[in-house]
Amino acid sequence: MTIERTADAIIVKLPTNIDIEEIQRFLNYLRYKEIVAKSKATQEEVDKLAREVNKSWWEKNKHRFLPGE
Repeated sequence: MTIERTADAIIVKLPTNIDIEEIQRFLNYLRYKEIVAKSKATQEEVDKLAREVNKSWWEKNKHRFLPGE
C-alpha cells in the first residue's frame, strides 16, 4: 500500500487482492466522517432523528417479523 499527498488530493494505492466490499465499506465510513464533520446537529438531535427513523421503519416492517401483524 502506498499513500501520496498532492496539492488537492490524497492518493491511496492498494494491492488488487483486497476484497472490494471491504474497501467500499471503508470508503463509506470516510464519506460519513466527511459529512458529519460539517454537521451542526447536536448529539441529542441526532439521537431523536434516529429514534424517529427506527420507529417509522419498524411500523412499516414489523409484519415481516411478527406473525399476525
